[in-house]
Parts: sequence; structure tokens; C-alpha cells
Amino acid sequence: MTAVDAESGGAPDFEPVAVAAHYDPPPAGIDPDRAKGWMKRLWPLVRAHHRTLVIGVATGVVALAIQAAVPALGRSAVDAALEGNRQALWIVFGLTAAFGVGRLVFGGVYRYQLFKLGWSVETDLRAIMYDHLTRLSFSYYDRTQSGEVISRANSDIRSLQLLLAFGPLISMNVLMFVMALGFMVYVHPWLALVALAPLPGVYWFGLKFRNQVFPLSWVTQARMADLATIVDENVNGTRVVKSFAAEERQIALLGRSAQRIQWANVEITNSRARWNPLIESLPRLGTAMVVLYGGWLAIEGQVSIGTLLAFSAYVIMLQVPFRMAGFVLMQGQRASAAAQRIYEILDEAPEVADSPGAVDIVDPQGRVGFEGVCFGYHTETPVLRDFTLHIEPGERVAIVGSTGCGKSTVARLLDRFYDVDRGSVRIDGVDVRDVTLRSLRHTVGLVLDEPFLFSASVHDNIAYGRPSASRAEVAAAAEAAQAHGFIGELTHGYDSVVGERGYTLSGGQRQRIAIARTLLANPKVLVLDDATSAIDVTVEEAIHRALYALMADRTTIIIAHRLSTISLAERVVVLDQGRVANTGTHADLLATDPHYVEILARRSHGRPRGLSDNGDGKLWPVGSGH
Repeated sequence: MTAVDAESGGAPDFEPVAVAAHYDPPPAGIDPDRAKGWMKRLWPLVRAHHRTLVIGVATGVVALAIQAAVPALGRSAVDAALEGNRQALWIVFGLTAAFGVGRLVFGGVYRYQLFKLGWSVETDLRAIMYDHLTRLSFSYYDRTQSGEVISRANSDIRSLQLLLAFGPLISMNVLMFVMALGFMVYVHPWLALVALAPLPGVYWFGLKFRNQVFPLSWVTQARMADLATIVDENVNGTRVVKSFAAEERQIALLGRSAQRIQWANVEITNSRARWNPLIESLPRLGTAMVVLYGGWLAIEGQVSIGTLLAFSAYVIMLQVPFRMAGFVLMQGQRASAAAQRIYEILDEAPEVADSPGAVDIVDPQGRVGFEGVCFGYHTETPVLRDFTLHIEPGERVAIVGSTGCGKSTVARLLDRFYDVDRGSVRIDGVDVRDVTLRSLRHTVGLVLDEPFLFSASVHDNIAYGRPSASRAEVAAAAEAAQAHGFIGELTHGYDSVVGERGYTLSGGQRQRIAIARTLLANPKVLVLDDATSAIDVTVEEAIHRALYALMADRTTIIIAHRLSTISLAERVVVLDQGRVANTGTHADLLATDPHYVEILARRSHGRPRGLSDNGDGKLWPVGSGH
């Protein structure tokens, strides 16, 4: 293997297949300091769109300043009319018309910019979250429900977007509150004080509302994730549900989950019904007090009629933030709960990641080594115990053993889906923890027994590892996997779109497409994890004939259950309780290892298919000459 250090002249980010990016990466990330509040952690991402934010805020301030000045102009207009000053009335009319046009222009700009800010941050946050999800280790997905991840990536991010879009708009009303209050204090401080008298009660009720809504918002988001999990499992597992006629039971399960969400939402609604009327009505008490006291002042000649009307308009402006306070508090608590749920994912550190100074595998030879490997899936009982195995470049090795002995685990450790607890896994003598994940997984191609296909065309599924591959190259890979024939019988051939997870195809057809996908990527080390388990014997033999030629220059590890699959290997390794119990050729093991014979017999429910005793009391492959 030729390894290139990314820090000493190699490519900084190994990319086996060059694919042009069709989007701009997020301009910033989330603040990693967990001690900060949720908004402070989000601020670097908001600040990255500073131009949009500054334009939105600046034009919003101008728009609200114009709006705050209109009642003052109305005051002048009323007073001028009462005094019979026509010239002043025309001047006020012209200014009011100009302010109306200005409010239209600046109001439109600031709303557009602030909504743009909200959608931009949402887009960036989705990209950041998805990028992080792709980097998380398999151990995270082993313990996390898919519906919960989907919920956090969709509804939780949407909650943040709503606050970012509407929050600044509502905050502008606070600025208008300050402007209105400033005018009122300037004109008549005591009348202004009367208007403000109910506001401490508004603050207190708002605090009580917040303390009730926050925990309920967290519960609602969590239960929506549970509902998403149920829906996801029923959609993906619809064949199992229908085969057991369990539709009614699953509907009942979904109904119970929906009722739990209903309870939380009803409690939030009850809180809103209890506190919002108080929050919105108290400022109106201030209006009544202004009318009473202001009217008395006008009768006494201490304020003009225009001033009293202007005061009434400004009192309404004072009320706007409080009328919207309920929505802001509820949405703010929902966004806070959503942000914390999102940060739980973003704060999750990948257990498997490139180590500092990791090198790229550039010219692999295909030598594979396991040195004293011990590993367990977060349990006290390890799956592999002191597992040691060496495979030479170009060698074909079958790994055989009873269920649960660790055969598939060997493949997962080689591709570094998990890291070993003790010992090491090596490619060409280099620990896989010291090479980049991208180059490792380009070098080691894995075909699983349960292949996953995307809801895309057959061509795109086969070319997934090499998107730029030509139709001829895709067809050649399909031919080698014995998939070209049935693909040609599909309605649109290679352009036929398979259903979700490829369920419109049979199990054997999916496996053949998965084999073609891996062969097209042309890995130096090929791992077949029971990759032909769903394929009939005739087709399997044809695939094996094609694979013989393709295996000539590559190291092949075969996780085998069928005797026909084992026949591909030059050497067989027998696993027992996580250790190498024996190794040798198939014929030697049949002759000397009763445990190996027992494994084959158990798989074949008696005498292994394709074996004969030939009268000598020993099991031999049919046609072997023994």
C-alpha cells in the first residue's frame, strides 16, 4: 500500500470519485460551547448572514420610526384643523402621504430580509445536521430510533425557523413600544405613567406562562418523534404488518401515540387560554385609564384634543407587543426545546473518526490482518476474543461458523464500522485507525446479505459508488453479477425506478444489483457477507463463474453459509466462540475437523448439499474425485 499523508502533500480530503458539489456549504457552524444558551450557540450561524440581518434591522427601524411618527402628525393635523390653519393641514397631509409610501417600501424590505434570514439559517442548519449525521458512528444508530432523528431534522428545525422569521418582526414592535413611550413621556409624563401602570402585571403573567409552556414543549417534541418512529416503521415494515394482518393493532398503537401528543398540546392550549387573555387584556386597562385621566386633562385645558388622540394611538402601540407576547413566549419555548434536542445530536461525537495525521490508501496491495482482536457491541460478553487472522494479497478466504460466532463482525471491523476494543485490524500492515475512512471504504468493498437499494433507477443504484460511470460500465458490472438479464426485462430497463428499499424486486435481484454496485466501485478487498443467500443455485453458479475472473487480482473474504459459496475460497477459516478454531482447505477440514462438518450439516439440515461420503465414511464435494 502506498499511503499519502494529507499534511505532507497529499489530498486534504480523499475523494475516490470526483462529484461536483451542487450547493454551497454552510458559512458557519454551531458554537460548540455547551455552557452557552441555545441562542448564543446559534448566533455564529445567524451572524454569518450579517448583511441580510443588518439590512433587515436597519430598514425595520426606519419603517417603525415612520409608523411611530404618524400619531404625532395626526396630533398636529387635529390641532391645525381646530385652529383653522389650512396651510399647516396641507403640510401635515403631504408628510403623512410621504410617510405612508416610506412605510410601504421599508416595511416590505425588512420583512423580506428577515424572512430570508430565517429560511437561510434553516437551510444551513439542515445541511449541518445532515453532514453530522453522516459522520456519526454506527453505534449511534444502533441505539437511536430513525423516527426520532427524522423528527429532529424536520419539525425541530422548523420550530427554530419560525422563531427566526417571526421573532425579529415581533421584536421590532418592542422598538415601536420604546418610541411610543418616549413621545408620551415627552408630552405628558404623568399620563404616560398611567398608561404603563398595568405592565408589571403583564410581565408576571408572562413569566408564569413561560414556566408552564417550556416543559410541555419539550414533551410535545419528544412525543412527535415517537409518532414519527411508528410511522417510519410501519411504512418500511408494511409487508410484515400485512402478512400478520396486524393493521388494526398498528393503527391502535399509532392512535395511542397521537393521544399522548394530543394531551401535551391540550395542556399547552389550556395554558394559553389561562394566561394569554390576561396578558392581552391588562394593557387595555391602561387605555381606559388614559381615556379617563386624559379626558379630564383635556377638559381642564392641560392637553389639546390632538394630544389626547395621539396618546390613544400610542397606547395601542404599547399594547401590540403584549398582545403578541403569548405567541412569542410559546414559540420561544418551543424553539428552545427544539434547539436543545438538535444540539443533543450535534454534540454527539463520532466514536469512529479520522485520527490526527491519518493517511490515505492510494495503492493498496490487499493484505489483511487481524491481530489479537477483542470486540463486543456494548455488552459484557465480547463477540470476538483474541481473534487473529492473516490474509495475503489476492487470497480468497471463506469464514465459516455457527450463528453469532462473529463472522459479520469481522467484516464490520475491517471496514471500520466499529473500532476494536483491543488488538488491531490492518490493511497492508497499517492499522485501519491510522488511515482515512474514505480511502479505507473505497479500498474495502462490502456486499451485505440484506442489500439496501435507493428509490432511484437501476442504473443509479449500480453506479452509486461511481456516479460518473458510463452505461457500458454499469452494464458490464451487472453482467458480472448476473443481473443484466432481468434488468433488460424491466419496463424501462436500466432506467426503471425501483420502489423504496428496492422492494419491487425480489431478494435475489436486489442482491445481484448490490453485487454489481460493489464490483463497479472496483475495491481491492472484496467482502461478500452471505451476499448470495437469496439467489437460486443456478444463478449463483453463474455469478461464481463471473466472480472467479474478477477475484483474480483482489483479496476476497467470503462470509459463507452455503457450501457452494465456500467453494469460491482457497482457504476456509472456522470460527468458534469468537476465535479461529481451525483453518485449511475445504477438503482438509472435511477430513479432519468434525466441528466444521457439523456446521455444514446443520446448515444443510443433515448431509450438506453437494457432499457425498463416496463409501469411505467421509464427506467430500460431489465430483471431487474422492
